Amino acid sequence: MWTTHRIRSNELGLWFRHNDLYKVLEGGTRRLPAIWPWSSRDRIEVVDTLVPRFEHEQVKALVQNIRLLGLLDVVSLRKREIALVWVDNKLEEVLEDGRHAFWVGSSEVDVVDTLKPRFTHDRLRVLVDDERLASRLAVIDLKDDERALVWIDGRLDAVLAGGLHAYWKDGVSMKVERFNVNDFRFEHPKIESVLNLPGSSNMFTGIRVESHERVLVFRDGELVEQLGAGLFVCWKGGSNVTWKSVDMREQIEDIQGQEILSADKVSLRVNLVVTHRVVDPLKAVTEVSDWAQALYREAQLALRTAVGGRTLERLLADKDEVSAEIANVIAPKAAAFGVTVSGVGLRDVILPGDMKMILNEVIIAQKQAEANLIRRREETAAARSQVNTAKLLADNPVLARMKELEALQEIMKGTNATFVLGTGELSDQIGSLIRKEQAS
Repeated sequence: MWTTHRIRSNELGLWFRHNDLYKVLEGGTRRLPAIWPWSSRDRIEVVDTLVPRFEHEQVKALVQNIRLLGLLDVVSLRKREIALVWVDNKLEEVLEDGRHAFWVGSSEVDVVDTLKPRFTHDRLRVLVDDERLASRLAVIDLKDDERALVWIDGRLDAVLAGGLHAYWKDGVSMKVERFNVNDFRFEHPKIESVLNLPGSSNMFTGIRVESHERVLVFRDGELVEQLGAGLFVCWKGGSNVTWKSVDMREQIEDIQGQEILSADKVSLRVNLVVTHRVVDPLKAVTEVSDWAQALYREAQLALRTAVGGRTLERLLADKDEVSAEIANVIAPKAAAFGVTVSGVGLRDVILPGDMKMILNEVIIAQKQAEANLIRRREETAAARSQVNTAKLLADNPVLARMKELEALQEIMKGTNATFVLGTGELSDQIGSLIRKEQAS
């Protein structure tokens, strides 16, 4: 007696002998003896290859059998892994951990690690609606103008843009915060953590303002806020945000190397220093395109006017007057665009080389004339003093006698001499002594 097995084209016959796979049979008719001992030794099991997953009580052994090599794809799933089995672009099965076998070419298998909180997939829209996955997923569907912060176990995991997003709920604590980018400014108690998240710069515009700064924030060209010291953060994507920073500290502007003709046609290079401070940042930003450049230009023009209306001598004689005139000119103009001018000074007046030589000669001549005048005055004063002394001695013989004694004391200082003074003038006595000494 025989047992007949008819195997269709979409089927395979697994011929077992003593429970071990002996041969794989393709389509056709096969007969096996139906009497003992052959009936207990051999059997054929027909499997349908159109069913993607190969299920068998001996699947672990069969997938390693050389006779099925090339016919099966094997997927081994660990705990917290699942397999999505697609057949003709339709989700056929969702498999849990274990070893699974699929006929080659029958399906497409995606292995998903649920330990990664965020679930991403090209067919996410289909998957989140599938009842086999819906209970395990937290779905976040954001409009184009919405954003979301996702916290996993108390830590920020992602900042989500508009679109569909999904997270595995198994074994995690999740918190979702929704925001609308049309609210413009983003404020959060953990704002530093949000900004430090990799990729957050694609979502936010952050402005850190120092204590000496003021920042004007414009939204679609309209001023919306004037910021002091601190951190300002707004959403990207909702509108066009620009800002301008203004330094409120006192600053010094050097007006360099102006070539100017004085009133007496002398070519000069004049350097000017202007000390200023912004007091109205809104005017400084909105009244002129560049307030520093505007101040520089006004100082240039005022300097040319002040120097051009003076001779070189007058300019050098009173630089403070020139500085004050320039300050009076530029201060009201600077105030119109929010800047106060606290000081103006001529730093350098540079002359051409030949003009320097001429001025040096003039200065030398002036100093020599002053020296000669002082010398003559001193000589006149000395002569006048001598005349007055002579008159005084002539009118006072005793005083003259005392002056003679003082002179004699100076002459004889350091000598060992004895004097015996008689009558008459001291000079006559000294002269008589000298003549006697010569005669002897």
